[in-house]
Amino acid sequence: MILFPAIDLKDGQCVRLKLGDMDQATVFNDDPGAQAKMFQDQGFDWLHVVDLNGAFAGESVNGTAVEAILAATSNPVQLGGGIRTLDHIEAWLEKGIARVILGTVAVRDPDLVRAACKAFPGKVAVGIDAKGGKVAVEGWAETSELTAVDLARRFEDTGVAAIIYTDIDRDGVLKGLNISATLDLARAVSVPVIASGGLASIDDIRRLLDPDCAILEGAISGRALYDGRLDPQDAIDLIRVGQSRKTRVN
Repeated sequence: MILFPAIDLKDGQCVRLKLGDMDQATVFNDDPGAQAKMFQDQGFDWLHVVDLNGAFAGESVNGTAVEAILAATSNPVQLGGGIRTLDHIEAWLEKGIARVILGTVAVRDPDLVRAACKAFPGKVAVGIDAKGGKVAVEGWAETSELTAVDLARRFEDTGVAAIIYTDIDRDGVLKGLNISATLDLARAVSVPVIASGGLASIDDIRRLLDPDCAILEGAISGRALYDGRLDPQDAIDLIRVGQSRKTRVN
C-alpha cells in the first residue's frame, strides 16, 4: 500500500481546505519545493499534488510551484487540477510529472480520457470526487448526477492507471477515510483505487492494512500529516511491517 502525502496548491502556497471550500484554506507552508523535499526525506515514495486554483480556472495556475516541487524531489509526482486537454497532459509529462489526474474532464469529455490513456499508457489517472455519493466537478463547485461507480465503470477498459476517490464530505475535517464507499468502488471495477478524504490518524493506516483493503493501491494524507496527528515515520513503519507480514503469508 502506498501512502501519498498531499500538497494542495493555492496562490503558490501549500494549503489544506475544509470540505473543499476555497474560502476555508489553512496555509501550512509557503515553499512547495521545501515541503516536497521534506516529504521525501521523511521516507515517502510518492507525492500527490493538486493545483486548486487550476481546478477552478480550467488551466494551470500554480505551474511555477509545481515546477519547484519537481526540482526539489526525485519522487514520482501525480498532479491534478486544471488539466483539461491533451496538450496540458503532454506538457506536464514532458516536465517530469509521473502521472496526471483528470477530474472534471473525465465527466465532461470521457473520450479525451480514452485518447490520453492510449497516447500516454500508464500515465493517466482519473480523480473521482464525490459529495453525497454524486460526482463533483469544477473544483468541487458543481455536483453532477453521476455516481462514483457509474463514472468509474466508464473507464473500465480504457487503460486508466488508477482512480483516486475523494469523499468531499470528509476532506480536511479528519473524520477518517470512507472505507466502505471506497471499497464499494474498488470492487466494482478492475482499475486500482486510491482512497482520499479524511485520513485522520494511525488508526486509518491500520484499517488500510486489513485484508479487505488489500485491493486498494493506497491512500492520500494531507491535514493529518501537516498538523502532526499522523507521524510520518510511524505510518511508514506500520505499512512496511504490514507488507512484510503479507509477503511471508503469501
